Amino acid sequence: MAETAARMIPTPSEIFAQYERGEIEREEMHALMALNARELIAEMEEDRLNPAAALMEYLLCRRAAARLVRKHGGRLLREILHALSLERDFPPSRLLWNASHPDVPLHCFLRMRREPVFRVDSIAAKDGDVVVEVGYGSAEKGRTTKRTFTLRRGADWKLRVVA
Repeated sequence: MAETAARMIPTPSEIFAQYERGEIEREEMHALMALNARELIAEMEEDRLNPAAALMEYLLCRRAAARLVRKHGGRLLREILHALSLERDFPPSRLLWNASHPDVPLHCFLRMRREPVFRVDSIAAKDGDVVVEVGYGSAEKGRTTKRTFTLRRGADWKLRVVA
């Protein structure tokens, strides 16, 4: 139920876009941003209560991010994560909304064991497209949702999901 409620809250980038288009007022924007902030604060409190699990998650995510960067480059990985963040029917987009910001380390967007998990399983170039396989959702073995995305560069040279 909490996951369903979280999906109904727009991501911060969606909130800012709605505000800039005049669809919501400043007070509503602040209220929605506060809901997003509460989710982050709840996770920080969990980390404080269980520092060993938090450290293990941190180390696993750093290792996974470093492997992806070594193999594909940080710039491409950020572009892929940003393109995935724009997918409205993709639950992990809530985690990826600021992936294009170079100030945020790449390991912050991966979740290896903490639910909802988000893992980049593979990235491959194929006929000018980028094919990305991800796993997300449940941390239980065999219950993770797998999905493949095909991304293509548009006229503005930005990657976008096409399938």
